[in-house]
Amino acid sequence: MCTAATYYSKDHYFGRNLDLEFSYHETVTIMPRNYKFPIRHQNDLDSHYALIGMAFVVDDYPLFYDAINEKGVGMAGLNFPGNADYKEENPDKDNITPFEFIPWILGQCASVQEARLLLAKINLINENFSEELPLSPLHWMISDKSESIVVEQTQDGLRIYDNPVGVMTNNPTFDIQLFELNKYMSLSIEPAHNAFAKDLSLQQYSRGMGAIGLPGDLSSTSRFVKAAFTRMNSVSGESELESVSQFFHILGSVDQQRGCVHLGDDAYEITIYTSCCNLDKGIYYYNTYENHQITAVDMHRADLDGDKLTTYPLRHGENVLWEN
Repeated sequence: MCTAATYYSKDHYFGRNLDLEFSYHETVTIMPRNYKFPIRHQNDLDSHYALIGMAFVVDDYPLFYDAINEKGVGMAGLNFPGNADYKEENPDKDNITPFEFIPWILGQCASVQEARLLLAKINLINENFSEELPLSPLHWMISDKSESIVVEQTQDGLRIYDNPVGVMTNNPTFDIQLFELNKYMSLSIEPAHNAFAKDLSLQQYSRGMGAIGLPGDLSSTSRFVKAAFTRMNSVSGESELESVSQFFHILGSVDQQRGCVHLGDDAYEITIYTSCCNLDKGIYYYNTYENHQITAVDMHRADLDGDKLTTYPLRHGENVLWEN
């Protein structure tokens, strides 16, 4: 399971936690403007906006988990089991496979508003990348500096939801997740006050009691509430390092530790990586479960007019600064 979020200070940020029990040896991948990206049932993207993101590259083909483009639009795909419903081909629609979806949108759209126009014509079809790599059930969050939306294709068809909280997790569908926040409207960042009974002498014995009832478990519904509360009340300075640090703290509030989600045998779900992308500057920051040092890749330091992918393997193993 995973969590995606946006954060706005002076600049605009977008990123996610990838929570899984294993890694596909994904890399930070830059797809330049002239890389020929093949589309199975539509015209290939021979020329497009440049992208940087996390991808599993198979035979020089990037399978993106999340990415941003040079125009400041970000997109991430998160697990959506039991709800995602991919369709048969429809001659009246743009038939796009889910593994093409992120480049199809980010390669052509300079804003979420432009993405809405493409989404109105899209049919996500049930076609595997290969026999070895079947489709994953996904839904997607798309954000720019002005707005954020969630895209879900279920049995009822493709739905686009405005995302006022700037957060997405997994199940259930986004409309239900958003409605569930009504249960937590009494939570506050302020000190608690006695509303239990006016004649009963109750005292605040700890800081943070205004948020008692905020979920702390690792389910997708609880992570949604925790991340939304943290993100919407988050405060940081406006410098790049302060903003990036704060973004990692927001997603760190819902990361997964090895041993807490058991999947059978010796398998445990962990937060394999956390990403934070500066949508304005085209910088991809990340850390990994084994390396909490933040690593940065600037897409504008690569040849964005090229036609070859550039990949950067993830850094693993903690870096410790010895003071003596």
